[in-house]
Amino acid sequence: MTIITRRGLIGGAIAGGGLLAAPAILRAQQIFAAYPFRLGIAAGDPAPDGFVIWTRLAPDPLAPHGGMPMRPVAVDWAVATDERMKTVVQKGSAFARPELAHSVHVEVTGLEPGRPYFYRFTIGTEKSMVGRAMTVPPLGATLDKLRFAVCGCQDYEAGLYTAYAHMADEEVDFVYHYGDYIYENRQDPVAFDHNDRLKPKIRQHIGQMCYSLDDYRQRYAQYKLDPDLQLAHTRAAWFTTIDDHEVRDNWAGLSDATDTPPEIFALRRAAAFQAFYEHMPVRASALPAAGGIQIYRRQRYGDLLDAHFLDTRQFRSKQVCKDGFKPICPEIDRPDLEVMGRTEEAWLAGNLRQKAARWNLIAQQVMMMPLDRRTSPGGTAMRNFDSWGGYNAPRERVLKSWKGYGNIVVLTGDEHQNFAGDLRTENGTGEAVATEFVLTSISSGGTGSDVREGDAVIRANNPFLKWTNDRRGYGVVEVTPETWTTTFRVVDQVDGPGGVVSTAQVATVEHGKQGVALARA
Repeated sequence: MTIITRRGLIGGAIAGGGLLAAPAILRAQQIFAAYPFRLGIAAGDPAPDGFVIWTRLAPDPLAPHGGMPMRPVAVDWAVATDERMKTVVQKGSAFARPELAHSVHVEVTGLEPGRPYFYRFTIGTEKSMVGRAMTVPPLGATLDKLRFAVCGCQDYEAGLYTAYAHMADEEVDFVYHYGDYIYENRQDPVAFDHNDRLKPKIRQHIGQMCYSLDDYRQRYAQYKLDPDLQLAHTRAAWFTTIDDHEVRDNWAGLSDATDTPPEIFALRRAAAFQAFYEHMPVRASALPAAGGIQIYRRQRYGDLLDAHFLDTRQFRSKQVCKDGFKPICPEIDRPDLEVMGRTEEAWLAGNLRQKAARWNLIAQQVMMMPLDRRTSPGGTAMRNFDSWGGYNAPRERVLKSWKGYGNIVVLTGDEHQNFAGDLRTENGTGEAVATEFVLTSISSGGTGSDVREGDAVIRANNPFLKWTNDRRGYGVVEVTPETWTTTFRVVDQVDGPGGVVSTAQVATVEHGKQGVALARA
């Protein structure tokens, strides 16, 4: 047995005694055969008065149930104003329940806005590492600067998480993770890059393709054992969202790429949603229910930034034109296609009409720019039909609703590359209404290169695209009342230790003006 308590040691010799029934005594006497906080800690969904703190007890993370007994276990937590945890301002106890893989989600409240705090979990003499999180400034407060990081797409098999080690050194107010926290595919020692060239797998998944709740739990555990990822989680609170690989590659609504019956795919999706909740520092509002998971949400940072975190998977229509990178087909113009769905569209439009802040952030998963994906001259125009480029009607509807704002910036992932460009109506030929920055992957796609093959053709066919890059890394965004600056940070390798970080590009947008200014030609 992994966990031994005083009750387990002396059996029923004094069963019914008041001493053993006292929860505080049981907590103090728990002794683990292995360290119970091996999956680290995290904070998320910050607000002006607090944030969520998370951990999962797993002394044997890859074993069934993480090596835990099938009963609730009490966990103490504390929040302090100092890293040494000397000045504790909030504390309490929560149960790690087997129904949720012995994860703990504490929604801390009663804190001061706009300042850093530190947090830790304990069980008896066992202590987690200490994490740091910033509360959000008061609504409407005047801010002169905000700084945050953007990351995602972290295929464990494709490379090391060196980028996270460097991101942990960035001083940021929060982190936005755009999705693909795990990859659901089976262990596969042979892989090919986007040019069908053999590429090595740096490390291997444990287990087969994820279908059941146990499968997804084990996959999250394997990813969360990475020390660089754990370190990055301790440095700031994260806003996390879902893209495709948290469930199945290129899923949409109740459809997957293999035409699984919707009622069967719904079971797999429900398991994936539960595992996501169990392993992310999200609020109870994101606890999955029969209809799905509530993952789109909003957070304002004073008078400077209104952040809208979208869900572009759960309410999406099935991809047309056979999905993937394909020549354009007539179905792309179908008026009934959806990406967010009308309810979420109305929610976003209502938020924007409030004009609550100087800048609007649209934080979402798949590229909005309708790129022609041809990498050689001639032929028929191509699109990525798993992006907004495969959904002309909803993209045009949303972009036209953004006319006149002059303060909308879209942050995207999924592509495993860096892109900077203008969002224009009329399939990229009309009025510029926003700017889109696509941030590269942490590891997915492997080490990469400065320029991907065919880049010159793509640039020529897409004049709204201003810059591209094919390295791994993350983004750092600095927002002031007058400018939005995205710094593309890249590492030179992920297929071995010691990757060096550098700045590939600095892109700036002026408030009230459309168009990206690049620091480097």
